[in-house]
Amino acid sequence: MKAVILVGGEGTRLRPLTYSTVKAMVPVLNKPFIEYVVRYLSNHSIGEIILALGYKPDSITDYFGGASQLDAKLVYSVESIPLGTAGAVKNAGQYVNDTFFVINGDIFTDIDLTDMLDFHKNKGAKVTIALTPVDDPTQFGVVETNNQQRVTRFVEKPSWEQVTSNLINAGVYILEGEILERIPQGKHFMFERDVFPQLLAEGEPVFGYATDTYWIDMGTPEKYLQLNRDLLCGKSAQVAFQAGDIRVDKQSSVHPRAELTGPILMDRDCTISKGVQLKGPVVIGSGCNIHDGAIIESSILWRKVGVGEHAVLKDCIVASDNYIENNACIEGTAINALAKRQSQSTQGQV
Repeated sequence: MKAVILVGGEGTRLRPLTYSTVKAMVPVLNKPFIEYVVRYLSNHSIGEIILALGYKPDSITDYFGGASQLDAKLVYSVESIPLGTAGAVKNAGQYVNDTFFVINGDIFTDIDLTDMLDFHKNKGAKVTIALTPVDDPTQFGVVETNNQQRVTRFVEKPSWEQVTSNLINAGVYILEGEILERIPQGKHFMFERDVFPQLLAEGEPVFGYATDTYWIDMGTPEKYLQLNRDLLCGKSAQVAFQAGDIRVDKQSSVHPRAELTGPILMDRDCTISKGVQLKGPVVIGSGCNIHDGAIIESSILWRKVGVGEHAVLKDCIVASDNYIENNACIEGTAINALAKRQSQSTQGQV
């Protein structure tokens, strides 16, 4: 079995974090997000994974290489211009045939892909779309199905008066190889707008696989922060973490008068000074230096972040190589000032 992961976008929704780091490589519990997706697919006996790349592909290919440490073969398909979700899969068409999976590269989920594949085969589907319930379907594309789970209609961002279902497209698909014939080569084409509605109009068998297992689109800073919190609190079966766990790398130093309340994950070469309070869920990347009396609550620090004396961070994300000044008090912010300055300094250059 094969799968295509769509990781070609610029991650504009996740800015400012993606000014300097491509979306697929942002750290989740101190590992690149894309590594979780690859391992998730591999754990469902998917032996070959095609990464559909576009924006800054080298940052991903350099990290994985041939991925010999994984139980799957990785193949890279690079698009020279943005091709959309369906166009990117068409661009990777030489690597897929028969039945294969497609997953959006900003989705973290526990959907049982093995069971979903059995469902797809038993229904005789041309396409199966994973569906997940949400509290507010007006922000998404709602998928309506009949009592045989066959898709009957797509409704994009309905008003509350139009809502007939709380099931949305979860960004995980199973496709039969013949679907590729419906996608033009080298043209921007979307599954959601161009392929799936046409299949419905022609009466082709498109089914919805509904599941309430863990699912999140981590494509915004708020959802990215929530994903890290959820994993630290044990909400996904993919990560063995409990709400009260405190895991500090042995190469890090924590002052005996610092106060740590889990869940906390701390990478290597960090220094936690006297009087520091870490109030979980907190993730701290390698090489961070937290000075006397600082308070960090429900936040994520990437690599080599400095936090000044008596600074307070709450509900924050701080990207790598940034420094928080003494006595600063910051709440609910994604900080990547260094990367933004670098981005601005290159504007207008040839």
